[in-house]
Amino acid sequence: MSHFLTRGPLAILAALVAPLAVCAVLLPFRSNIADTNVALILVVVVVAAAALGHRLAGALAAVSAAVWFDLFFTRPYEHFSITRSADITTAVLLLLVGLAVSQLAARARRLQVIAITDADYLAQIHHAARLAQSSTSPTAVIDQVRAQLVGLLHLRGCRFEYGTLLGHPPRLEQDGSVILGRKNRDVDRLGLPDEEVELRVFSNGRFYGRFMLEATPGAVPSLEARLVAVTLADQAGNALDTMQRSPHAG
Repeated sequence: MSHFLTRGPLAILAALVAPLAVCAVLLPFRSNIADTNVALILVVVVVAAAALGHRLAGALAAVSAAVWFDLFFTRPYEHFSITRSADITTAVLLLLVGLAVSQLAARARRLQVIAITDADYLAQIHHAARLAQSSTSPTAVIDQVRAQLVGLLHLRGCRFEYGTLLGHPPRLEQDGSVILGRKNRDVDRLGLPDEEVELRVFSNGRFYGRFMLEATPGAVPSLEARLVAVTLADQAGNALDTMQRSPHAG
């Protein structure tokens, strides 16, 4: 949501203005450029608007392109009317193709973001696993995972408690859901609860402690991020279990 508020208005403004600017550049050459070529150039503008902005920006760019194409490149010029059937077809196709490619460009951009995000998640899991295997200090592993959880879930704070469970705080489960009382909390809509959320650490059926997660107001960690958080906690549990069973522990 914050991304839309900060970048959205600028993207929308650019989507509305860019087709007009391109038409203004092409206008002196109107008699030498085929209408279909102008339409193709405007489609490129629409794709750029969708790729650099978002789906709404691409759709608005498509509408803007069709409007300015009608006004400046179809007869009678400088009037919102079209007399030739070929121009009508070109204008309609410009709008439809522009809307279609804006959807495709926005989807491609979203898939790219997901791929980058997933790669970052995998890197974090890999880093925690390597530390769990190589470190001889449980404190180092706990501190590393705690720092990762803060960044991953956009937390205001995070601490680790060794030992016995106390109280009944909200709990982040293995499937990424959050239990508040006896109900599942809609984290995707409401975010994490205001009170601390526990993320339990087990290994080989043994409880070692729990991370206590302090949410940042307004932050809404995705399900993918929550599942990675659970995996990181499992890595911490494996490290604690290995260190405790090691003859060199202590």
